[in-house]
Amino acid sequence: MNDELPRLPPRREDAHKGDFGLALIVGGSRGMAGAAALAGMAALRGGAGLVRVAAPEPCVDTVAGFEPSYMTIPLPADDDGRIASAAFDMVAEHAERATALACGPGLGRSLGLDSLVVRLYQDIVKPMVFDADALNALAAESESLARPGGPRVVTPHPGEFARLVGHKLEGDARNDAAADLAVRCGIVVVLKGHRTLVTDGRRRSINKTGNPGMATGGMGDVLTGLIAALMCQGLDAFDAARLGVYLHGLAGDLAAEDFGQVSLIASDLIDYLPEAFLDYTARTN
Repeated sequence: MNDELPRLPPRREDAHKGDFGLALIVGGSRGMAGAAALAGMAALRGGAGLVRVAAPEPCVDTVAGFEPSYMTIPLPADDDGRIASAAFDMVAEHAERATALACGPGLGRSLGLDSLVVRLYQDIVKPMVFDADALNALAAESESLARPGGPRVVTPHPGEFARLVGHKLEGDARNDAAADLAVRCGIVVVLKGHRTLVTDGRRRSINKTGNPGMATGGMGDVLTGLIAALMCQGLDAFDAARLGVYLHGLAGDLAAEDFGQVSLIASDLIDYLPEAFLDYTARTN
């Protein structure tokens, strides 16, 4: 087990926003624009210097309305308000300027979108986080998992993980399967749930922060944006995932102290990330 928290590089006094990377979030669809917005806001609170949210054109104004501090990129959309497969070239162009990417929050599903996700997974060389329907797209073409184009973090909950590996597992068997998937595909697996497991196949870390109040929609979107932001700041995929899971759970614990667990919502975690970072900094300095 690897339980010592990684440390973010210290910020120089003369630092500028370019020193802390550009996070590109790819997601959103009609009816799920908020998921992409949550990931974008989490990437900002997670310390990325710049954040861009690439969403289907019919949803981009809604995404922009959540937060003025990130930029938005309108992508070609299909008739149902999802990102069209024709958006690949545009995403790839913006990826060249990004430090790290995230794909999946609010994405939705279609055959064209599944194909787009697989192409991003295999062809983009920058570090990427995949969550939500991006995982379901990869599960539909499971052979693609073993062909990542660069550093990859996948963040499945137990149901999504069962689809990735093709069958349902429990307890230690599920953790062992996550480690096997990670080493076989050369990726980092974040198996979400009570005591989230982070593994690259060789190393395993069990997270101890978080609470049952976090079992509500949007929490995974926040984690996705946070991990992308930490990769933007120089952490490798494994350490970014470990620290992201820790801070995500800690923000949830701090929020629950004030609001209780029953009323906790995903945006509360974004509000409490600054306090979580302060606590983390005090513990590691």
